[in-house]
Amino acid sequence: MSAPSAGGPVRTADPAAGSGLLRAAFREHPAGVAVITAPGPSGPVGFTATSVSSVAADPPLLSFGIGTGSSSWPAFAEAAHVGVHILGEARREMAATFARSGADRFAPPTRWHHGPMGVPVLEGVSAWLVCRVTARVPAGDHQLVLAEVIDGEARGGGRPLLYHQGRFRVLRD
Repeated sequence: MSAPSAGGPVRTADPAAGSGLLRAAFREHPAGVAVITAPGPSGPVGFTATSVSSVAADPPLLSFGIGTGSSSWPAFAEAAHVGVHILGEARREMAATFARSGADRFAPPTRWHHGPMGVPVLEGVSAWLVCRVTARVPAGDHQLVLAEVIDGEARGGGRPLLYHQGRFRVLRD
């Protein structure tokens, strides 16, 4: 195994070191930014995610990962429906708010309303989807949630918000 050097490659043959290698590799892989929401017993909950993926068109399925140590996990473990909000470049602060531990994520300036199935729907996003949870699959210290799209709106336009090398970024021509 070779240790990471400043600016050098990260390689490993040690399975215990694989977590560091995974993180190093995915810092090089830009990902779209979304906020996932759900109704909770004490009010709405949500978190910033870069793990949202389209899974199938028929039926329309998507997936996302959530850490089981997350403060939001208990609500997501029970939620029958969730909201998936795709963020554009103007929503960098929203992404940061929902990523911040201990933040009152639904307080102003966040604008939201109760949408279909009681799911918290964020306003001013590029697209929002309300989804019915179809499965939760254990995946290490996370759960992979599969959900079927049942409602929403895709406004489109504008540039996406991305996460790359540990920071929120936007595309530039």
